[in-house]
Amino acid sequence: MNKKQLLIFILSVLILVIFNKVFLSTFTKTNAFFSRQALVNTEEISPQRLFDKTWKIISKEYYEPSLNHQDWSRWKYHYQGKIKTDEDARVAIDSMIASLNEPYTRFMTQKDYEDLTTSITSKIYGIGVNIYSNSGKIEIFNVMPATPAEFAQLKQGDIIVAVDGKDTSGMNVSDVAALVRGPENSVVELTILRNNKKLTKKLKRKEIKIKTVKSSVLDNHIGYIQIISFMSGSTPSEFVEALENTKNTDALILDLRGNTGGLLDNAIFIADIFIPDGTIVDIIYRNGYKKSIKAQDEMLPMDKPIVVLVNGASASASEILSGALKDYHRATLVGKKTFGKGLVQKVVPLPNQTGVNITIARYLTPKGTDINKLGIKPDVEIGSDFDILIDSKNDVQLEKAKDILNDKTRIRSAKK
Repeated sequence: MNKKQLLIFILSVLILVIFNKVFLSTFTKTNAFFSRQALVNTEEISPQRLFDKTWKIISKEYYEPSLNHQDWSRWKYHYQGKIKTDEDARVAIDSMIASLNEPYTRFMTQKDYEDLTTSITSKIYGIGVNIYSNSGKIEIFNVMPATPAEFAQLKQGDIIVAVDGKDTSGMNVSDVAALVRGPENSVVELTILRNNKKLTKKLKRKEIKIKTVKSSVLDNHIGYIQIISFMSGSTPSEFVEALENTKNTDALILDLRGNTGGLLDNAIFIADIFIPDGTIVDIIYRNGYKKSIKAQDEMLPMDKPIVVLVNGASASASEILSGALKDYHRATLVGKKTFGKGLVQKVVPLPNQTGVNITIARYLTPKGTDINKLGIKPDVEIGSDFDILIDSKNDVQLEKAKDILNDKTRIRSAKK
């Protein structure tokens, strides 16, 4: 795993998990750009029929008609009579999907599907820490305020070596998260390593309130809004609240660094606030069918100067928003080039409470730019992809954003 992949993996885990199961273990498989159509299918069918249904859905809906230039019908009978168990079905479906050679389409087991719903509803029962795998060890990256973890005095850098007596050696983040999760008010025992000393902590699991938008006022006149993720269904209302909290400022910083994406509707909703008319994004479906999503011009115009902070882990929905604001010259982009994910996924429910996350389209920015695998170059390139992990006093990207906005507000004041 190279430096960029490691960064994106860490940020994806921090943003989307919070002791919710990571969908899969790389960024390209956690950074889905979902449509809001996921419903649980409780129909129970045989593993063989589950494979057949998945084959049919991909054949019909995958965005690229040639399905990676192969005869897709060859998979229809490839495992005929060989799929007996749920595990057989999973392995067969994964093998079939792998032939697409495309990182975002994936099969979701019942547990994966449950966790997707949890991420969208932002309702998680756990202890309130962000974790990641550091050289094979499960380490706490930070502790959320007013959570069981904070009350138990867990700290950044603590290494989780056991959960309820089960050694975590060799486990990935998903495995450890599954052990820590549990019913509300149940107790979990963690063994942690801190400064080469082992400590035991007993914590009562609680519902963790996940905020995807944070806001503050900088230097008494610059609004700062960080959108951590577009995954939650509450992101639009949280963003409107953040705008209200910063309404008496002269300028605005939108921080999308480390935001790996989420729901399409959320990105469009926020872009619509700042773009009075015109196309926000073009969605190009199978066989070239194009759907242009237009600004609705239903809100009061917001003409404050804006800087958008981006980096190599800003992807998908983050690129929809930043790309639209850049194309309309509505904001100055500061930071590092974005990740470059220009594909759209839809979650299709499958029987047995499973699902498939399938790439159904690609998207273009308002100027018709395809950013897939290319990313969006900021107007002002500065700092590194790791600046979001640095203390704010040393955040050169944030300081540059403030300098730009201070200049813009001085110019606006002088013209009045």
